[in-house]
Amino acid sequence: MTRGMDYLLIGLGGFLGANARYLMAQWVGRILGPGFPYGTLIINVSGSFSLGLCMGLLHHRPLDFLQPRLFFAVGFLGAYTTFSTFTYETLRLIQEELLTLALVYIFGSLLLGMIGVILGFALGGLFAR
Repeated sequence: MTRGMDYLLIGLGGFLGANARYLMAQWVGRILGPGFPYGTLIINVSGSFSLGLCMGLLHHRPLDFLQPRLFFAVGFLGAYTTFSTFTYETLRLIQEELLTLALVYIFGSLLLGMIGVILGFALGGLFAR
């Protein structure tokens, strides 16, 4: 398969994953209400489970299923949630017994992510005035 087809598979998966995320968040919000981000929580957990299942199935034969992996793991789940990738990468560090690095990745991602959103929010507020 050509690179162009790879990009098409990723793009199609991403289109479907982004729409699935939106629909899931809307549906969960209607059912459980807006008081807590249940939609995001469910999306992140279901995305993490789905990526774990996919990579567990493909772990020993990654090249045999490259196109389905590009469509589902990279495209669909990449747009549905990046949290799934974060949790999978953390699992891989733990499996490789790189526990300190896994903890640095977990807490670094949370801390730097919070700093990033705080700075971005503040900067956006300055430009909005």
